[in-house]
Amino acid sequence: MSRLRRMPRQPRRRSYDQHCAAAHALDLVGDRWTLLVVRELLAGPRRYTDLHADLPGVSTDMLAGRLKDMEGADLVTRRRLPPPTPAFVYELTARGRELLPVLRALAAWGAPDLDEPRPTDAVRAHWYAIPLLGALSGLGAGVVQVTLDEGEFHVRVGADGGVAYGDGAAPSPDARLRTDTVTCRALASGELTLAEAIASGRAVLDGVLGTAGV
Repeated sequence: MSRLRRMPRQPRRRSYDQHCAAAHALDLVGDRWTLLVVRELLAGPRRYTDLHADLPGVSTDMLAGRLKDMEGADLVTRRRLPPPTPAFVYELTARGRELLPVLRALAAWGAPDLDEPRPTDAVRAHWYAIPLLGALSGLGAGVVQVTLDEGEFHVRVGADGGVAYGDGAAPSPDARLRTDTVTCRALASGELTLAEAIASGRAVLDGVLGTAGV
C-alpha cells in the first residue's frame, strides 16, 4: 500500500468576499490588533520588542502574524537599522500612513464614551496623540511637545496643516504643553477647547507655533 502524501496546509483566506470598498478595507485592516499596530507605527519605526511592550495583551504569535499579514498587504515594511545597531524595525509604508485619518475618525467617534481608566487598563502617553491632533493643529505650524504624568509625545504640524506625531520628547520643540489625561479626554471629546484648558490652568503652554492662535 502506497503511503499517502500529506498535502501542505493552505493558509485561510480572510475575506468577506464582497465587491465593496468598505469590505475590502476590512479584509486588510479589520482583524483584531491590526489598527493598533498602525497606531504604534504612526509614531515612527519600532522594533518588535517595543511594539510588543506598547501593545499589552497581544501574544507574541499574534503580533508576529499580524505584522506578516500587514507586510503582505503593503502596509508595513521591515528593515535593518544601520550599524552599530544590529536590529530590525517595522515601519509603515505610504499606504499604511494613509490610515491616519481613519484612526482619527475612530478616536473622535470613541472619545465621548471614554471614561476614567479601569484598574486593568493600560495607559501610554502617546495614545492621546491621535485624539489631540485636531486641537494641537490649531496652534500653527511647528513641533509641540506634550507632557503628561504618564510620559511624553510630540506633534508636528506642517505649514499645509498636515499633522504627524511621535512617541517621547522632541529634540527641539517650538512649544511645550503640560496637561493631564482628564483634560486630554475633555479636549478629545469636544467638552473643552485648548484655549479654555489654558485659560483655566488645566493646561500650560510655553512657546509659540507658527502664527495661529489657540
